[in-house]
Amino acid sequence: MKKTVALTIGIVLLCGALLLGGTWVYARSQAGTEAAPLALTSVAPSASSDSADDSGGTAGPVADGTYAVDTGSQAGYRVDEVLSGQDVTVVGRTSDVRGGATIEAGTLTAASIEVDMTTIETDDSGRDRQFLGILDTSAHPTATFVLTSPVDLSGLSSGTATVQATGTLTIKGVSHEVTVTLDAQTVGGGAQVSGSIPVTFSDYDVSAPNLGFVTVEDAGTVELLLELTPSGS
Repeated sequence: MKKTVALTIGIVLLCGALLLGGTWVYARSQAGTEAAPLALTSVAPSASSDSADDSGGTAGPVADGTYAVDTGSQAGYRVDEVLSGQDVTVVGRTSDVRGGATIEAGTLTAASIEVDMTTIETDDSGRDRQFLGILDTSAHPTATFVLTSPVDLSGLSSGTATVQATGTLTIKGVSHEVTVTLDAQTVGGGAQVSGSIPVTFSDYDVSAPNLGFVTVEDAGTVELLLELTPSGS
């Protein structure tokens, strides 16, 4: 009986050591391999455009009108964690992004972006399931950003511009006013916009997990890359 108990304890300890050892190896392998921040992409300029800038955007102001968030848009989060003593940056992404924007007289007068939080994925399905629980996505499946102050887009006359946009960010049903730095470039008949919003998770009633072998920072960033095309309305 004593031998059986001792053997059982030994197996449990061995399994625990293998689990922790495997987690440490995984953390070591993942360190520094995270996806780069979302940013403007290089777009081949139109063959008929002599004024395209070096970034590939088509120089000239974006036309007045309404624009829709189109295919190719992405959003997600970036946060640092300590996994088995190793520093790891976790990146979650989804392409389920919807919304629109209105431009009048060269000014962004309205914008609303909605992200489906239930489809954000990292490199680990277990982490993703925990993310859904922490964000209570069954009750709050989306996060939104709504512009609250107009933004001057006159800088886009040169093809690219960096602007400050103020709006209301809502996560898990909790809203806060935020200011985000946006990089924008005109592309064809539309525009491409990228940016990141620093967030403190506790401000949105989100508790960063601490499971002993993994500790997640309470602050991170919300990232976005939007492809805007004329909506025709």
